[in-house]
Amino acid sequence: MDEFSALYISFAEITIWWKIAPMGQGGPRHGSVANSGVGLTSLSDLRFVLVEKFRTGWLSMISLKGCHFPKDAALYAVYFYLRYTVSYRDLEEIMAERGVQVDRATLNKWVVKYSPMIATRAQSKKRPTLSSWRMDETYILVRGKWMYLCRAVDKAGNTLDFMLSERRNRPAAARFFAKALASNGTPSKIVIDKSGANAAGIREVNKILNRFGCPAKIQTVRSKYLDNLIEQDHRFIKCRVRHTCGFKSFSSASATLDGIEVADMVRKRQFPSNTTSGFQLFAEMAG
Repeated sequence: MDEFSALYISFAEITIWWKIAPMGQGGPRHGSVANSGVGLTSLSDLRFVLVEKFRTGWLSMISLKGCHFPKDAALYAVYFYLRYTVSYRDLEEIMAERGVQVDRATLNKWVVKYSPMIATRAQSKKRPTLSSWRMDETYILVRGKWMYLCRAVDKAGNTLDFMLSERRNRPAAARFFAKALASNGTPSKIVIDKSGANAAGIREVNKILNRFGCPAKIQTVRSKYLDNLIEQDHRFIKCRVRHTCGFKSFSSASATLDGIEVADMVRKRQFPSNTTSGFQLFAEMAG
């Protein structure tokens, strides 16, 4: 296995370990750096420190310090861009009509900065999902090259997870499935198309689960008919992205797509809330 592949598989191991490792059996233990401040005593302790660091940062309240605009105004601009088919130039005019003078470059910075934060909080706040998944990729143009947006929904059409990847191979698939397991639990089965990379990714995840002593094994179902659900679910994302004429960088593409996926989840009403306003629901997730 090359260095790139090892990096992705190690990420998968850490992510799955956080989700399924029981306390005292590969999980955080007494004497670890997390509990007593002493040095690392095992690889499990190292994994715990890494994941806990990420987890703490991910779930903290989103701060708009330095924004120089009211929080509601900034969040409204971000949500409006992610939810509706508008350009940054159009959004600049829309905000000006509402009395907020903001440059389109600033609007872009807001979207790229705050979208990933809100997407992470959205994963922790969404309703429980079903254990039968559908997974597929769709193409996204970045820097003039086609890249892959991995997406998964359950059999009711609820969005589970998403990840932009430069490659469509086993390490990328394993990383995506590990990310999805961490936020949604272990599924009973995953429906995919005839992609060999996705099948290999599921096998890799099953090996990791078995290594951690988890008896559950994810069933792989290859069915183009059953996978039509997620093929149709791509439409909202593709319709929104089509008018951008491609992204200029991988990081901005990944961040913006995270926000677009959350806006789609808001449209699907995947979050428990009494409000009927999509923006109010979006703002609640920002904290």
